[in-house]
Amino acid sequence: MNLKRTFGTILTVLGIIGLIYTADSIIQHSAHGSTLLVVGIIGLLFFFSGISLIKTTADEVK
Repeated sequence: MNLKRTFGTILTVLGIIGLIYTADSIIQHSAHGSTLLVVGIIGLLFFFSGISLIKTTADEVK
């Protein structure tokens, strides 16, 4: 399996976890606004960079 694709998958999963944490904290009112902002932005960054890495990595057959 391609290392870039694996790293993209890991980034995507971490981004999803960050976004779920942010959404849960907003609903539960359990975190401060600055924490939600930072975790939400990092989650979005990880998610979209992981998706982009998966999409742009070509499958190479040796």
